[in-house]
Amino acid sequence: MKKMKNIIWIIALILVIVLIGAVVYGYYRNITIEKKNPIATMEVENFGTIKMELYPEVAPETVANFITLANRGFYNGLTFHRIVKDFMIQGGDKNGDGTGSATTSDLKDDGDDTQYTIKGEFLVNGVENKIKFEEGVLGMARSDYTSYSSDLKEESYNSGSSQFFIMTKETTSLNGYYTAFGKVIEGLDVVHKIEEVEVKKAGEEGEEESSSTEESTPVNPPKITSLKVETNGINYGLPKILEPFNLMSWMYSQYGIDSSTTTTIE
Repeated sequence: MKKMKNIIWIIALILVIVLIGAVVYGYYRNITIEKKNPIATMEVENFGTIKMELYPEVAPETVANFITLANRGFYNGLTFHRIVKDFMIQGGDKNGDGTGSATTSDLKDDGDDTQYTIKGEFLVNGVENKIKFEEGVLGMARSDYTSYSSDLKEESYNSGSSQFFIMTKETTSLNGYYTAFGKVIEGLDVVHKIEEVEVKKAGEEGEEESSSTEESTPVNPPKITSLKVETNGINYGLPKILEPFNLMSWMYSQYGIDSSTTTTIE
């Protein structure tokens, strides 16, 4: 009987040692293993493949939003609707003209047609984002309502939804004012090929001419056939969503007039 008790104690001791070893190993593995950032792979029809590394530690809400939309197929079939040579290429608008944004149904199965925005993750909006807008950097597009009133800074800063842009040339004026959340790691040549597509001239059909007209609408908008993100097994969850600012209602309340919104970078 005594011998049996000793055997049981020995087995129990071995099990405790194994358990402690497993816990210690798990802890060591967690602190030493390098966590890989998510990688977005975008196929652009007739142009090629663009791969982008995303930076969740810098812009967690923006990355979570981008991953969710991409992996639910939101971007598949959309276009680069705005292209400015020596500046950037912009896509991610379901309307294809710069006025569209995502809805909660694009984020989750129980969503609806309610539009949403996310917090702008950049310096002037209280977020320490040190990524510079150099060639190949991926950024989140947003509206700028400050041309209507300087009091609308917060509404402007937190107006991003689904539209993104990829820089084709360094532009320091965007630093600290827009969310940078990734960078092209393969296919920068594809980005530059897209940059070279023909755009409509001021006064052409669909292009209203004015002193500030920007020639940026592609004659044949490049199509995103697929955009998926490899998360390496990490669940980044859903972004915290905000209620979008309604410029039309604001203008009516201020001036008794109506207007329409656009979602572009300036």
